[in-house]
Amino acid sequence: QVQLVESGGGLVQAGGSLRLSCAASISIVSMDGMGWYRQAPGNQRELVAEVTTDGRTNYADSVKGRFTISRDNAKNTVYLQMNSLKPEDTAVYYCNAIRLLGRFRDRYVYWGQGTQVTVSS
Repeated sequence: QVQLVESGGGLVQAGGSLRLSCAASISIVSMDGMGWYRQAPGNQRELVAEVTTDGRTNYADSVKGRFTISRDNAKNTVYLQMNSLKPEDTAVYYCNAIRLLGRFRDRYVYWGQGTQVTVSS
């Protein structure tokens, strides 16, 4: 079973920065993709950013130019650097990992427990 542990959330003023970390219990090189999602009260969980094994990245339009996802394979950790934070970025942020295993590339999805990010105006 893969475990993902997030850290780095907290309270920050608008315009500030935070860096989230997601530590995996196994080598992230074995993951076909890793990413960050967020869920605000009353909203559905949405993709924030994702990175593939070969380093390709994808961002939600709302965070492009402000957030950066990166990975440190040696530390089995994925980061989300969040700059120029806005009150609308307030949400619980979840780390996500995907593995495609077996002959038929069965899709396994893993989630962390989430970390709260609150941006005050």
